[in-house]
Amino acid sequence: MPLQGTGHGKLVGDEAPYFESLAELDQWASLPHEKLMAVLEYQARPQHIESSNQRGKLLVCHDYKGGYTESPSGLCYTFNFWPLCDTFIYFSHHRVAVPPSGWINAAHRQGVKMLGTIIFEGSGEADCLQLIVGCPQAGAGPTLRTDSIPLSKHYASVLAELARQRGFDGYLLNIECPLRGGPEQARALAGWILLLRSELVIKVGPHAQAIWYDSVIFNGQLRWQDRLNSLNLPFFLSSDVFFTNYTWPPSYPALTAQYFTSLDPVLISDAKQSSLSSEKSLQSIFMGVDVWGRGSHGGGGFGSYKAMTHIDPKSLGLSVALFGQAWTWESEQDKPGWNWDQWWEYERKLWIGPANPQEVVPVPDMPRRPGEPECPHDAFKPVSSFFAHATPPDPAQLVFYTSFSPGVGRSWFVEGVKVLQTEVGWTDVDKQSSLGDLVWPRPSVMWEDDDRVESLPLASSMVDKSDAWNGGNTLKLSICCAGSTADDAFFRCIWLPVQSLNVTSRTSYDVNIVYKTAACEGSDLDLGLSVKPLTTGGGDLSEINVGASTQSDLKNGWTRQVLSFSLPPGTTNASIAIGLIIGFTAEDPSQSLDFSVSLGQIAVYPSSPTAGVSRGTPGILWAKFQSTKPLTLPLTGLTGLLTWDISSSFPRLTPRMISSPEDPNPVWILDDTNERFPSFLYFNIYVNPHPRSGRVAGPTAAIFIGTTGLDGRANRFYVDSTILPKSVMNGRGLRFYVQGVTDKGDVLPWEMCAQVDCMFNLGGH
Repeated sequence: MPLQGTGHGKLVGDEAPYFESLAELDQWASLPHEKLMAVLEYQARPQHIESSNQRGKLLVCHDYKGGYTESPSGLCYTFNFWPLCDTFIYFSHHRVAVPPSGWINAAHRQGVKMLGTIIFEGSGEADCLQLIVGCPQAGAGPTLRTDSIPLSKHYASVLAELARQRGFDGYLLNIECPLRGGPEQARALAGWILLLRSELVIKVGPHAQAIWYDSVIFNGQLRWQDRLNSLNLPFFLSSDVFFTNYTWPPSYPALTAQYFTSLDPVLISDAKQSSLSSEKSLQSIFMGVDVWGRGSHGGGGFGSYKAMTHIDPKSLGLSVALFGQAWTWESEQDKPGWNWDQWWEYERKLWIGPANPQEVVPVPDMPRRPGEPECPHDAFKPVSSFFAHATPPDPAQLVFYTSFSPGVGRSWFVEGVKVLQTEVGWTDVDKQSSLGDLVWPRPSVMWEDDDRVESLPLASSMVDKSDAWNGGNTLKLSICCAGSTADDAFFRCIWLPVQSLNVTSRTSYDVNIVYKTAACEGSDLDLGLSVKPLTTGGGDLSEINVGASTQSDLKNGWTRQVLSFSLPPGTTNASIAIGLIIGFTAEDPSQSLDFSVSLGQIAVYPSSPTAGVSRGTPGILWAKFQSTKPLTLPLTGLTGLLTWDISSSFPRLTPRMISSPEDPNPVWILDDTNERFPSFLYFNIYVNPHPRSGRVAGPTAAIFIGTTGLDGRANRFYVDSTILPKSVMNGRGLRFYVQGVTDKGDVLPWEMCAQVDCMFNLGGH
């Protein structure tokens, strides 16, 4: 949520982002709460050949300064490697940590599950018992006495309802205090986990997860095992996923795999189907790796790859739980001269390797335990080398949209026009989107003509915060092509893939791209949007049905291209690449030439219904402003809630005569697809002052004050006094404007937007 001003109040963000105790959670549950409708529902990634094997997965556990540190007025840590990640845990040391709505949207946009945390540590023993037996009731009679600890569904139901209401996908269960009830309480806790999973499936969906962290064992003692074994097996069987502690020696991953394969298949299968026992595999066991080190094999940091080498997701099949990945930010931020750009390079180096492939990454010496033998390893490997790359959800299920945003920026642009410039930058994880998985960080350029034998052009990509179409940056692609003396060198053509997707044959898709170009003197560019096959479930796909693209010039030097494509009959699904065919001419082809392409946005979505179908046009029906405190003189600030409703308007109806009661043709045909009602990415909010004399200016003169996206609530924006410039507070009142940006990246024209006035009626002044 880029906002004007600094020092914004808590009300611009999520309500009750965490709970310090079960009592606080009960207080929340005692009041009605509407589901956060601006949080995206989870959509699973398409299943294709690479995801059907037994390769281990990646879980990222985000433990950063206690959580909830993102600021709309500052550059903060964001995570940008979602294609490698299966599950993301928002971790905090509060009793119940709820993932911020922006983080949930960023994960779901890429098909990643987002989990919260339930933690009991230190003095949490009483709460841990209460979790099992339920909420004490004032004035109730004596409680049931049995030979064992009774189980209550109360907190399982409340926690599942919290996940449903906030839109996240389950919990990490971190029980790091001893269970004084011994084996009896441990068994009851394992039984309660089954209740939680049942409630999560009912209220959140079959994808929901309860993950057990390796901590207490069957007798209630707090004894981290660093592996799966008989002491913690009961908790693994009750949960969906097992997350081991991270202080294991190199032999433990293999021991864990060996122990798992010795288990009775009945225990780990889903043969009964009606039971709560989910099917387990080696992929269900996530071996912990602490990026901070703290006893983790390899010493953490750029030595973390040593631990992942022993886990061996590709061959052994175990999964990895990477803990504290924001080490790249937190360990460096206090060094002199440190800035966001330095962090970006540091983060990139850990995850995908250095920008220069020839650079040698220094690896710290690995600490060894007393008596532990030396464990030699190869040179540094980035995290990405261990895991399969996954595509986002099928655009037929969730519109694919990217503005190539890492979730931070220094400015804000609307249709190529800068409407906000900040001094310290902004962070809004809700605005985060794919960086173009085939073009960032290393573009892969190919000659479009297979017969050309000369060296390929050099290509690089960077996040450019100085320009944007919609949002805070572009992805700038720089191409350098050497001179050539070939007879046909006056015109050369390259294929530059940008984004991978997995699509289905049952749908025709539209691709919409916005870009701008810059070429050196004496050269000319010709860009064409295209779609090409990568792989399919049945092998290589020879071709895709691609229609002709249409091109239109936009303001400020931007260009839009749109085309339709579909898979050929007989293909169920396929991985495809969306990219650009770039032709370039040179007056003197023997000389090298440079050019750049700035990518503003890409959207992929199901094609519009055929002609004759009445399809609605999105709009904003009305807007309303309600002040949250009385206005007094001197007028120092205004706070309030801006709300609105969205609508869809059919085109003007053209009457059609019905020739006969037996006429088989309906007088109109309505759009019955998922796209029949508009969906929005976010809303831009503007303000104009009502001058003391004369009329208020039009919307094109209004001042941008922020966007939605920090609180997960649909169709509302909290107006904090800090976001209103002083210059607008000197008139008779304010006029607010609400401008929608659809899920396809289209900014509504002003005539389809809404406005509302707030007049300062201060005792006749």
